[in-house]
Amino acid sequence: MAERIPDAARKLLQDPNFAMLGTIRKDGTPHVVPTWIDVDGDIVVLNSAEGRAWVTNVRRDPRITITVPSHENPYEYVEIRGRIVEDTHDGADDHIDAMARKYLGQDTYPYRTETEQRVKLRVEPDKVRHAGAG
Repeated sequence: MAERIPDAARKLLQDPNFAMLGTIRKDGTPHVVPTWIDVDGDIVVLNSAEGRAWVTNVRRDPRITITVPSHENPYEYVEIRGRIVEDTHDGADDHIDAMARKYLGQDTYPYRTETEQRVKLRVEPDKVRHAGAG
């Protein structure tokens, strides 16, 4: 059953804080990368490009752990454990442009290449833990 994201934790996802995204490699070892993050209600929204390792990992095993520390106080963070519930190219280019506005203050994502195909992934939280606020 999906878990609700509390308002204080949601703020960490809405602010330009980087996320540490953990997936499981084919050999069972963890793969952790920094990434941009977005939230839509109680669904976490991620964006990547086809061919990236973490995208391949979640297509094989949709379980994912996301940790988002506050850039102002890294002892405050939200940990979200969940699974990928949507994997689409629809709207992915517009979404990465929105993320560029959030994280870079630019209207379009400046690192796009001609051959790159963006993918938008939605995560349904199974467990949400907010720590260090106070």
